[in-house]
Amino acid sequence: MLYQIYETQRSLMEPFADFALAASKLYANPSSPFQKTPLAQRMSAGYDLIYRLGKDYEKPTFGIQTVPVNGVEVAIHERVELNKPFCELRRFKRFSDDPKTLENLKTQPVVLIVAPLSGHYATLLRDTVRSMLSDHKVYITDWKNARLVPLSEGEFHLDDYVNYVQEFIRHLQANYGNCHVVSVCQPTVPVLAAVSLMASRGEQTPLSMTMMGGPIDARKSPTAVNNLASERSFEWFENNVIYRVPGNFPGAGRRVYPGFLQHTGFVAMNPDRHAVNHYDYFKNLIKGDDNSTEAHRKFYDEYNAVLDMDADYYLETIQTVFQDYKLVHGTWDVRSPEGKIERVRPQDISRGALLTIEGELDDISGSGQTRAAHDLCTGLPGKEQRHMEAKGAGHYGIFSGRRWRETVYPAVRAFILEHQTAANRQTAVAPAASKAVDRPAARPSPVAAAPKAAPRTVVKAPAPAAQAAPSAAPAPKRKKGTVAKAVPKARPATPAPASAAPATRWATQAGEAPVAATAAAAPAVQPESETVAATSVTAAPPPARSKNPARSKAA
Repeated sequence: MLYQIYETQRSLMEPFADFALAASKLYANPSSPFQKTPLAQRMSAGYDLIYRLGKDYEKPTFGIQTVPVNGVEVAIHERVELNKPFCELRRFKRFSDDPKTLENLKTQPVVLIVAPLSGHYATLLRDTVRSMLSDHKVYITDWKNARLVPLSEGEFHLDDYVNYVQEFIRHLQANYGNCHVVSVCQPTVPVLAAVSLMASRGEQTPLSMTMMGGPIDARKSPTAVNNLASERSFEWFENNVIYRVPGNFPGAGRRVYPGFLQHTGFVAMNPDRHAVNHYDYFKNLIKGDDNSTEAHRKFYDEYNAVLDMDADYYLETIQTVFQDYKLVHGTWDVRSPEGKIERVRPQDISRGALLTIEGELDDISGSGQTRAAHDLCTGLPGKEQRHMEAKGAGHYGIFSGRRWRETVYPAVRAFILEHQTAANRQTAVAPAASKAVDRPAARPSPVAAAPKAAPRTVVKAPAPAAQAAPSAAPAPKRKKGTVAKAVPKARPATPAPASAAPATRWATQAGEAPVAATAAAAPAVQPESETVAATSVTAAPPPARSKNPARSKAA
């Protein structure tokens, strides 16, 4: 009933919001006589504020038309690669007619960004996508509003989320050979589960995982969000926040957690800050500060646009992540699309690398919650586990804004490039090694009579990537004029690239002595920004592996 009441109220308010917008333009238009009246600027600003408070916010667009790649503007074409009932795999395809730029685009790493399904649309990561497009082939999960999904498509569970992620990873691996995964906030948990299940089955896993501000272990440094989820019972959430979609939407009758309730919760976390932001917006309108007012509009156009989540998915997330902590306890079972129940075992992940990122001032995912992934991924070598804390960054600052662009992204880019380069070198060495097969020494001519006492030399065929070692064993003497086939020399082994691990394998804090011995390996690829100001990048402690697209003018 609450959903129906809200929709009725919204429908009644819509004409008044449109009137407020018209009145605001009437008082602001220089050609209007009302603009000459006293207090015209204040009247226009007031009506504009009323309009923004009463309007309905629809799903924004990514709106990324071009991005710079090595100083060259590259055109972006946004398209849907896979269309699932509750999600679209969206690709940002880059086009260029510059041959050098085109070749560069084709060799860049493939990244799957898994956007959160926690109230906001995937466009919340617009800044993340725009930054990564300069150096990567980017795909993103674009989750659908549950009220727009007909009941005929069935329910959506947390298990379905995990299965979607696995399907998307396999799709990219089939097209390119490998990929990297970046998850932001809520999807860190299902992404870790998806990769764990793939590892347990012996499937190829992503070259790297980057997890940012997610509740891997919600028990650590609990925030207001964690406390609400843990203090209320499962039944309380089911009885108080779950409603059916009204009949004027395609998903009529579906049980959902409505977006307007989620938005209310977002605002309730920092009501004073939002009040100040809107008052500042009013004053900036009066002063004519167009830059500040436009920045306000862009932020709240995104922040106020929310979507409904399927009730089963939402309730299972509350129970699995915030109440029973099934991931960290090792008790989480996931049902595959074939109906098979599989246990999530992060310790089975033995290939790839893991980077966790936390914001120093994050008030949604507390300190240590994301870093806990390292304690679970015990199968990964310590040098492949990194942790970063962005100084002065809140929750949104680790994937959007100035701190993301200047501090966090350079570290993410270097991490992905390091492991993509290592994978490329391994791929290049493999064919060369496979050609180094054993070949027998040439036999002497049958017409040649060899003396019994003649010495004999046997050349042992080299093993792949190893020098041939001559032996002192005797060989029959060849008849004059007989030419023996030369045994090819083995090519020296190409040294494996050294890991660009930090100086120590154990995490250290400023002012503390390192706990582990200094690593001697030097980085194979010097990242653009190895040390970033106001940022702590350390290796996380242990607990107690492209098919190029067809040649074209697109990448």
